[in-house]
Formats: sequence, structure tokens, C-alpha cells
Amino acid sequence: MYAVILAGGGGTRLWPLSSPGRPKPFLPLLGERSLLQLTVDRLRDVIRPEDIFVVTDRRYGGIVRMQLPAVRVVPEPVGRNTAAAIALATVSLERPEDEVMLVLPADHWISNVDQFQAVLQGGGRLADGLFDLDEPLVTLGIQPEGPSTDYGYLLPNLDRAATLHGLQVYPLEAFEEKPTEARARQLFGMSGTAWNAGIFLWQRRTIRAALERYTSLLTVIGPAAGSELALGMAFEHITPLSIDRAVMEGAAQDHHVVMASMDVGWSDIGNWTALLDALPGHRAQGARGRVVAPGEAVELGEDDVLVHSANGHLTLTLGPHEGLRSETPVALLTGARADEAALGALLDRVSAQEARL
Repeated sequence: MYAVILAGGGGTRLWPLSSPGRPKPFLPLLGERSLLQLTVDRLRDVIRPEDIFVVTDRRYGGIVRMQLPAVRVVPEPVGRNTAAAIALATVSLERPEDEVMLVLPADHWISNVDQFQAVLQGGGRLADGLFDLDEPLVTLGIQPEGPSTDYGYLLPNLDRAATLHGLQVYPLEAFEEKPTEARARQLFGMSGTAWNAGIFLWQRRTIRAALERYTSLLTVIGPAAGSELALGMAFEHITPLSIDRAVMEGAAQDHHVVMASMDVGWSDIGNWTALLDALPGHRAQGARGRVVAPGEAVELGEDDVLVHSANGHLTLTLGPHEGLRSETPVALLTGARADEAALGALLDRVSAQEARL
């Protein structure tokens, strides 16, 4: 098995902590190591370091090499979402056609590492075949904790459930992109639906065949992969699409996708509320956070905190305050006053890392 880690996305729901020059995967949000470094750490007992690859916008190649000197970087000329990133890895990395490729995001959090590693080992065996499929596309699903509109959903066929290699597995009926609030409530009420973690396992030839069937990406990227100039020109003509939209939705309709359930303490740390919940030293139960657009008036209550930039430095402002406005995005953390120390430590970590870049 080899791993392809996708380190893209600016983390706009975590502004001003993240930024175009300081994207979310490279930030030390939950300790001294970045989310990307923690992702690699979790693979240590499953995949050899020389078999781990990071696909990222070439602007961030230097950051990846600094944080992970032993890991090979697959640079994209420009980010074009996950389908193009996976296609580039498929043609750029010479591996045996029947070897299992693990694809996972760089910026998620897993609290139960041992269980996660067991899931990956079992999932790798699933990619060899099950449910009368010789070479399925395997996706990992998370049991929903509520009717969230922040995640895509997986809809399994519960009538054909099985337990294999220590995992509960199902043929997948459909993928759904991030739903409306009404649809999210409906999906949450349906038995067996799962959040889409964006983690996949498949043989190299399986994803190659799927990309060829459902997209033209290999036709565009393949001939250009050996030339930086040609690859840059090729990426200019690629429409950004997620692998879910480009491949997995169609493959699920064609009954070629299998879902394995996973309960490993997963979070995508996708917004300030999720970050507050996972933050070391977190005390402010029920705290929530959101990004406030430039120019919008902000009122801070007694227990609220504002994260903003002052003179080029991240800083905290504690409530109460009225009528605050900013020319740049700020984060309003409602009810987070009890997390002042943890938030201060977070800003110190991020500022110290920025000084080293």
C-alpha cells in the first residue's frame, strides 16, 4: 500500500488563522506539529515513509519539504480540486498496477489512531475485491452526529451488509454532495447514512480505469506529466471538480463502490466550532465560531472572543465590545471566553511557525 495525501484548500472557514499564504494543512492547530505532519504520523505503522506522497500546489512545495523532509512532493501547477490531484498522482507515481493506493486529506483529525490504522489495513484488503466486485472503489464513512450541511453523505445498501476484515461494509448506492438544511435533516434520519470522510482505497489500475471512464483527466494530464510547462498549460484547461462529483457518484450508480464504516474520533476541523471542540485545553462547552466578513459590524458579549489581525499579528480581543468593524476577515467565537488560554497558545504556535517560514 502507498499513500497519497491531498494538501490543498485554503481553509477559508478558519480565517484569519488560515490564509492563502498560510493554508490550514500546514498549521499547528492541535499541538506543535501541523495537521499535515499529524496525518503522516498516523500512517507510520501502516505505510513506510518512502511510500507516502503529498500532492499540493507548487506554491506550498517548500513548506511540505520543510515539514516532511522524507516525503516526496507531487506539485500541481495550480489547485484544481481533488479529481485533478488524484489523476496527477495516478500518472506521476510509478507503482504496480495492483498495489492499493490510499488517498486521504492532509487536514483532518483522528483521535483513535490505533483503530484508524486497523481500518486502513482492513480497507486495503477490501480493495482487492468483495460483493462480487473484483476491484472495487472503497470509501470510508463516518456515523453522523447531527444533520450537518458541512459534509457530503454516503448512502449504503443496508440489505447487503457484511463484516469483513474487522469492518462493517456495504455496497454504496449513492454519494450526495453537501446538502441543504432540509435534506441534511432527512439524511440524518435515514438508517445507515454516513458522512463522507474523503478517504479512499483502491488499486492503482482501478482508479485509472474509473478516471478514464468518467473523466478526460488522464487524457489531459498524462501526456503533460513529464514537463512542468506542459503540465501548467494542461491544468489551465481543467475544470475544478471533486473526485466525488467527477468519479464516485457515477461509479456508485454503476455499483462499483463499497463503503466501510469508521468510528475513530474523526473531525475535519473544518470551521472554528470544530477547532474549538478539538483544541488542547478546551473548556468552553457549547462555544461556537464563525468568520465575519470585512466591514460587518461585530458585537462581543461578556463571554465572546474575537480573533483578528493587528499590525500584521494575530491577536485576541475579549468582550464586551460593540460596533467593531474590520477591513479583513475576523473570527467571532461566541461563548469561548473560557478558552482564552488555549486560544492564546494556538495563536502563539501559528505565529512562531509563520516566523520560521
